[in-house]
Amino acid sequence: MKKKLMKWLSVGLVSVLLVSMLAGCGKKSDEGSETKSDGGKGETVKIGVLVADVSSENAMAFSAYYNDYVAKEYNVEFQFTDALEDAASEKAAIEKYASQGCQGIISMSSSDRALQIETCEEYEVYYAVATGMLDDAQYEEYKSNEFFVGQIGASMTAEYETGLDMAKYFVDKGAKKVAIYGAFIPNPMHVYRTAGVLAGLGCTYGGASDQEGIAGQIFGDQGVDLSKVAGDVEVVAYFQGYGDTTADEFNAASQAAPDAFISVGMGTTFFAQQLNTAEIPFGDIDSFTSSNSEAMKNGKLEYIAAVYGSSIGPVFAVMLDAINGNVIRDEEGNALSINQAYAVATNGDEFDEYFLKDNSDSPIFDKETLDAIVSDTANFEDVKSLVEAH
Repeated sequence: MKKKLMKWLSVGLVSVLLVSMLAGCGKKSDEGSETKSDGGKGETVKIGVLVADVSSENAMAFSAYYNDYVAKEYNVEFQFTDALEDAASEKAAIEKYASQGCQGIISMSSSDRALQIETCEEYEVYYAVATGMLDDAQYEEYKSNEFFVGQIGASMTAEYETGLDMAKYFVDKGAKKVAIYGAFIPNPMHVYRTAGVLAGLGCTYGGASDQEGIAGQIFGDQGVDLSKVAGDVEVVAYFQGYGDTTADEFNAASQAAPDAFISVGMGTTFFAQQLNTAEIPFGDIDSFTSSNSEAMKNGKLEYIAAVYGSSIGPVFAVMLDAINGNVIRDEEGNALSINQAYAVATNGDEFDEYFLKDNSDSPIFDKETLDAIVSDTANFEDVKSLVEAH
């Protein structure tokens, strides 16, 4: 659009626009150089962070890492949203942050990522996904968008397999009756995790037993219809969301006396105390945090698939590179898409192996580690190798 405008505007107005661009952080100057914005090499970078579930263990761990560690090591300011409930609130947050001078948006909210990308393009701010990837069709559509930096996190297949493995764990321990908490469906990562749980229990859903067949129906149903579940393991209760109604549904699920309570996210945040009291073994997909450590050592949390609090370090690094002028692309010239696996703990010792490695004072993705890819010369292989090594 700017190129078209420049054809129409006067030379004087063009000059004003160029001066305006020079004043912006990370924009190209008229000599083709880049204004550096990291580590004290320029003015402070502002990055907006979109968050859906601000009360979750994941969200709190991520916020602490960015605000308490990264912001102190780099010349950057993060602005986190309150809970975002829908696509309209995501779009409004991007517009607000763009108006406040943010040069990039990191997304941990997934109501409508296509709209997020298009809004970032409209306001000419960079965009990256830190949790829950775009589905394959969306990625294909937007992978060449100049403002889409990329996504680093668990792929939808990885989400599915994580749910599958968790369910298999409880089946192998002899669970015959389970309750499932679907968290915030239609969030895609929760859909695929739930599909994996059903498959891991050995159940079919609407006759389907494969990843896309189950996930597609859950998307269509906007949840799980128990009348469509069939298998040797009985799903005695299913519910999703949170609030007064959900509390009633949890109580009903608890009274059904399941052998295990399987959550695809935020179960430890919302229900750990009640599950411990009811002595119901449970599993979740969450984070390595002190409260989850306590639940695993002294409560009924038996299985957790989790990411490090600092796992969102690499996506920050590539965002900073983009703002500084080094927009890293994959071998085909597209936005990055790098899978980041979950780690699994089934006892306190395993949990501490991960938890003690990654803390706000000494995170796994510390400054020394990230500096390997916070660089004018960093490339796709550098980023991919760093992510896969951790």
